[in-house]
Amino acid sequence: MKQNQPNFCNQLNRREFIKDIGGGFAALGLTGMLAQDGFFASKAIAKVPDFVNPLAPKAPPLLAKAKSVIFLFMYGGPSHMDTFDYKPELYPLDGKTIQVKTFGRGGHRNESRVVGPKWKFKQYGQCGKHVSDLFPNIGECVDDIAFLHSMTADSPIHGSAMLMMNSGNLLSGHPSIGSWVNYGLGSVNENLPGFMVMLDKIGGPISGAKNWSSGYMPASYQGTVLRSQGTPILDLQNAKGIAGAEQRTLLDHLRMMNEGHLSTRYDNTNLSARVASYELAYKMQSSAPEAVDLDKESTKIKELYGIDGSRTEDFGRKCLLARRMVERGVRFIQVYSGGHHNDANWDAHGDLVKNHELHAGNTDKPIAGLLKDLKQRGLLDETLVVWGGEFGRQPTAEYKEGTGRDHNAYGFTMWMAGGGIKGGVSVGATDELGSKAVDDKFHVRRLHATILNQLGLDPNNLSFFHGGLDKSLVGVEGAEPIKQIIS
Repeated sequence: MKQNQPNFCNQLNRREFIKDIGGGFAALGLTGMLAQDGFFASKAIAKVPDFVNPLAPKAPPLLAKAKSVIFLFMYGGPSHMDTFDYKPELYPLDGKTIQVKTFGRGGHRNESRVVGPKWKFKQYGQCGKHVSDLFPNIGECVDDIAFLHSMTADSPIHGSAMLMMNSGNLLSGHPSIGSWVNYGLGSVNENLPGFMVMLDKIGGPISGAKNWSSGYMPASYQGTVLRSQGTPILDLQNAKGIAGAEQRTLLDHLRMMNEGHLSTRYDNTNLSARVASYELAYKMQSSAPEAVDLDKESTKIKELYGIDGSRTEDFGRKCLLARRMVERGVRFIQVYSGGHHNDANWDAHGDLVKNHELHAGNTDKPIAGLLKDLKQRGLLDETLVVWGGEFGRQPTAEYKEGTGRDHNAYGFTMWMAGGGIKGGVSVGATDELGSKAVDDKFHVRRLHATILNQLGLDPNNLSFFHGGLDKSLVGVEGAEPIKQIIS
C-alpha cells in the first residue's frame, strides 16, 4: 500500500517538484554546489551521504616525479629530418628518385624523389645534439631534453592520428590523456580546471573538441579551452541583472536541492560531476581573469618568451600562461601550434621551407623561454614538457615537383623534458633516410605510459569501467614506460 507523501511546494513530492521546474540535470547542474562549504550544517534536514567531488585531489599510487604536464602540440606533423633527426645521408640524394617504401595520405609507394633537408644542423650542448637551424633557441636547451627518434603511430591521416595521440585510439569517444590525468589525480586548485587547452589563434585542429574530450568519463574531466587574450574562458559571466551576492544566494539554495537529489543517487558519477563542475564555474569567475593577467609579469620575462616580438607574441603568451597554470596547480595543459588546414599548421605538402620557417619561427623562442623559465624557478623538475605532432613526414616528395612531404606514421621524433626525464639523451632511431623507425620502436601508447608513470600513475592499472569493461588509456594490450629516458 502506497504511503502518504509529504507535500512539497504544493506538489506530491520533491521529485515531482524538481521535474516540473525542468528538473533534469540541466536545471540542477546549473548551480550545483559542493558540500564542503558547510551549508547543511546550519540546516535542519536529514543527513545525506557525503558528496564526493570527482575533482578532489588524489594521492598518486606510485612515486611521482612530475606534478603537471605541458604538452606542446605541433599540429600537422613536423618533419623530423628537418628539425631534430639529423640525416646527413639525405643531403646528397636531394632530387634523386630512389627505391623506398612509404605510406601516407597518398597511399603506399615503393619509389619516390628524395627531398633533402632544407636546413643545416648544428651541434649544441654538452651532449652535442644536432639541431636544425630552425630551432636555435631550443638548441640551447638540449641538455635538459630527451629526444625520442623512433616514435610510431597507427594512422597517417590527421583526424585519426590526432585522436590516437590524444586518446590512444583511432576512433572518437575515448577520454583524452588530460582527462585520464584529471581522473587519476584530481585537481589541487578548486578555482581552476585541472585540464586546460590553448588553441592557435588561427583556429583549432581537425576533429576539434574530440581531442580534449572526456569521452565515456563524466564531463568534469574534459579539457577547458583557455584564451590567451580577452575573456579567458567563455560563458562565465553573471547573467544580466543578477549581482554576485544574489547569484551566491541562489546557488546556496539550489545546492540544498542538488544534495537532496543526489542523496539517493550517490553512485551516479555523471550527476556528481555536474554538481562539482558548476560550482567550479562559479569560482572561475574571479580566478580565471587573475590567472591570465600577464601585466604582473616583468618585462624581462615577457622578452624571454618572445612576447615583445610580432612573430612570437601569440605562442609566447600561451607558453607563459602554461607556466602560470602550473604554478596554480593545473595538472595538464595542452598548447597547440597550428590550426585549420594546409599551411595554417605544420602540414607541409607544398612549400616545406615556407611552412616550417613560419611555424618554427613562431614557436622556437617561446618554447625555449618556457624551458628556461621553468628551470630557473625550480619548476622544471616537477613539470613534464612534451613536444611533438601527430606524426612526422616522409624523406621523399609527395608531388612530381616541389619540396612538400607527405605524412609519415612509420617513424618520427618527439621530445620530453623535466619531470624526472633524463636530459641530453637521444633514444631510438629511424633508418638512414628517416623513412621508418628501426631501433627501439616506441608506439604512441609508450609515450602515454611514460607520461602517466612520471605523474605517479600506473598506466596498466589506471582504468575506468565502461561498457562492461575496465578500459585504460594504453588499451587492453598495455604499455610500458620508456625507461631509457627516465632518471
